[in-house]
Amino acid sequence: MNYRATAEGRPYTNMLKIKNLKIEVGGKEILKGVDLEVGKGEVVALMGPNGSGKSSLSNTLMGNPNYEITEGEMIFEGKNIGEMSPDERAGLGIFMAFQYPVAIPGVTVREMLITSLRSRGQEVKAIDVKRQVEEIAKELRISEDLLSRGLNEGFSGGEKKKMEILQMKVLQPKLAILDETDSGLDLDAMNFVAFEVQRQIQQTGMSVILITHYQKMLTLINVDKVAVLKKGLVVDRGGKELIEELGKNGYKKYE
Repeated sequence: MNYRATAEGRPYTNMLKIKNLKIEVGGKEILKGVDLEVGKGEVVALMGPNGSGKSSLSNTLMGNPNYEITEGEMIFEGKNIGEMSPDERAGLGIFMAFQYPVAIPGVTVREMLITSLRSRGQEVKAIDVKRQVEEIAKELRISEDLLSRGLNEGFSGGEKKKMEILQMKVLQPKLAILDETDSGLDLDAMNFVAFEVQRQIQQTGMSVILITHYQKMLTLINVDKVAVLKKGLVVDRGGKELIEELGKNGYKKYE
């Protein structure tokens, strides 16, 4: 099924609804009442200057304990996830690709994925996951040597980002939060990552919250709507025309 057809007139099924979300970090208010909705199979670009709250929103969605919710709620497929642990949220089908993926020495990507799948209640055999990882690694042109190392241990920036895409393809999330996944990539690698994300959307109906500063990434992935954050608030919303406007004029009009 081509889920993207819903962009041509039929309404999206609502997947995520964020209502009046306010958060603090170390006693300082970072988000000041964010409202955002993401439909099934929908790509929402989250834009804004540095320090506007984009990564803070992503970390809050994934349950980072450093981000304290003081007001509002996050409803994912009818469930309020505000009190859920990160692993419970992952179990519901929420995935985050980090701007700066951390290394986990001694734990291979295969071991991590087996544990992740089993924690979601899936009965998987280690040998089947191993084969799937190896097949996807070939598709993504990831060296087999990296599969045997600790996750992200000694990886280049591009290798880390490709490994995040591999995890996404194995875990098959319902919602992927891509926090500057294109950061540090050359043009070829950016094209490659964008193609794989777009293919996953087409094949599975995955929803995406896409955070990027690169105009190019927003042309490579089929964005449905845009939300602009500044100083912890959504200050503008729109479609692709807003991407073009921001590309020409930046964020001056929100000052």
